[in-house]
Amino acid sequence: MYPIIFEYKLLKISSYGLMLMLAFLICNYLLRKYLLKINRDPKMGDDIIFYAAIGGIFGSKLYHMIEQALWYSDYSNVDGIINIFKGLYQFDVSLFFSGINQFGSGLVFLGGLMGGFISVTYYIRKNNLVTLEVYDWVAPFLALGHAIGRMGCFLVGDCYGKPCSLPWAVTFKEGLPPTTFESFQYNYPSVFNSQEFKSLYFPGDYIYVHPTQIYEFIIYLLIFFYLRYIRDNKLYNGVVMFEYLFLAGMARFLIEFLRLNPKYLFNFSGAQIISIFMILISSFFMYFYRKKTT
Repeated sequence: MYPIIFEYKLLKISSYGLMLMLAFLICNYLLRKYLLKINRDPKMGDDIIFYAAIGGIFGSKLYHMIEQALWYSDYSNVDGIINIFKGLYQFDVSLFFSGINQFGSGLVFLGGLMGGFISVTYYIRKNNLVTLEVYDWVAPFLALGHAIGRMGCFLVGDCYGKPCSLPWAVTFKEGLPPTTFESFQYNYPSVFNSQEFKSLYFPGDYIYVHPTQIYEFIIYLLIFFYLRYIRDNKLYNGVVMFEYLFLAGMARFLIEFLRLNPKYLFNFSGAQIISIFMILISSFFMYFYRKKTT
């Protein structure tokens, strides 16, 4: 599609990087607007987004490294995590970002979600805020940010799905990795070795796949509007975040059946295993708090 939006000499702006930046800026603006609406200090919105960004990037990179180690037995990025911790401990910005860069280009949303949760929770405790109340402030914007990020994945040609022949199927000639016959042979041997694949595709072919990024964009956008509605009509603190965890977990669990991610346990991917925990934990807390308020 459009992996690079703008390039001039040494300046290069990737489509994913641009969408990631837009996600943070848009969510920051809307969070500030919401805080003003409820008579809270909008500067808290800036701080929350900042902590979410730092924790999110770190968490997504760490998850990426762990997944690479588990699936590909690639431990080459261990030095990266060491440098990140050293950079944080020594307040050395250059060392911190050199560690980040050692992870390569991988960013995994669920890892970012966990990292963001930890860093934002630290901010909440540090400023003596009500944890579940703040979670409810930001929950809709997690869905919105995820939706915008998925458009970045679509533009760069990443996180696509399995081969399909539906009218809206797409191919990513310059994807990461490209959807070519040879790329599937190397990167997705389980799909490549299936009899159905070999009977339909031949060397040199471009493979048409599910645009799972678009599926997720639509789903998370709908979740955003739903969460924004219930946030203004909630019965107890925490319900918006619990609903987000349930809906986002369910959406990702189902989408993974169309994705090409490696399978680990009971033929589930790492994302599906985490999604199951998200669904179970949110269901428990929704039941507990609903029973408590009735």
